[in-house]
Amino acid sequence: ASIVASFALMVAMATMVASFRDSVSDWLDRVLPAELYVRAGPAGSSSAFSDADLERIRTHPGVARVDFTRFVKASLDPARAPVTLIVRNIDAADPARAFPLAGASRPWREGMDPPVWVSEAVVDLYGTPPGSTITLPIAGRAQRFFVAGVWRDYARQYGAIALRDTDYERLTGERTRTDAAIWLAPGWSGARLTEELRGALDSRATAEFIAPGEIREASLKIFDRSFAVTYLLEIAAIVIGLTGVAASFSAQALARLREFGMLRHLGLTRGAVLRLIALEGLMLTGLAVVVGLATGLAISLVLVFVVNPQSFHWTMDFHAPQGLIAVLVAALLAAATLTAVVAGRRATARSAVMAVREDW
Repeated sequence: ASIVASFALMVAMATMVASFRDSVSDWLDRVLPAELYVRAGPAGSSSAFSDADLERIRTHPGVARVDFTRFVKASLDPARAPVTLIVRNIDAADPARAFPLAGASRPWREGMDPPVWVSEAVVDLYGTPPGSTITLPIAGRAQRFFVAGVWRDYARQYGAIALRDTDYERLTGERTRTDAAIWLAPGWSGARLTEELRGALDSRATAEFIAPGEIREASLKIFDRSFAVTYLLEIAAIVIGLTGVAASFSAQALARLREFGMLRHLGLTRGAVLRLIALEGLMLTGLAVVVGLATGLAISLVLVFVVNPQSFHWTMDFHAPQGLIAVLVAALLAAATLTAVVAGRRATARSAVMAVREDW
């Protein structure tokens, strides 16, 4: 029972973390397609590029392509945290090029309300599935939008809504941008372009330049730090399981003193008896591992597809860390077998004659 409980916990936690981490890694690959990212000011600030800065970036010889973005906070419900409006260039006919869609996008045509694409958190919190309409406070007025699709966003737990920059400019007249995603021209490096732009921008004092690899590394480091406690739980589960094995085999060994003595009396060596105990420990632990594996995978399915979406409002892909689970199985079988042998050494230490004599 201790092995089943501890191994099931290990498998469930390891699978949940691996599924989450792989999903975040794939998501980062999708949302960071450019070779250099520039922000007008620190995250959370109201800094924006000037019109001259936008033109300098757009026309720089080291820039092959650039997509500008603006992030705006909008309150849809006073009782909830504001959502983030992401204003960027989006092709309504192929929105999957702009962000990772979660499911199929609904068709949109001219004459309908302007399209937006909402994150999974917005659907859960505000009830806006694809094909519905949503009202956003833009330019001091309530504007209706058509929800054309849902996308996966692991960066903003309270929700994000992406809309086309042309629609935002038409409704607000606002052309400022806060971020730029840059694809480099042939022969240019990110370091060289960063050096030239940093000295030319009006916002040179606050502008932040960062490569996608740095964003990815920092994001995954934060993820690993956040889930470090789960690894401690897995270690605790291993200790609990081995403690249970040691206690159970010690009790069995003490209760089977006469049996071991009779086996010795019939001619079995002490090593043969210890091998018998080791085989019993291996078989019993193997059975517990099989049951624990099935139980842990079942629990992980609940964590991945039920608990996580309800708690954080985003979905993930299921991924069982087969290599890690195989290592855990081998380590647990070896450790449990060794523990059983150590526990049985005490029972086989007494002489065979004295052990059998207790039955007289």
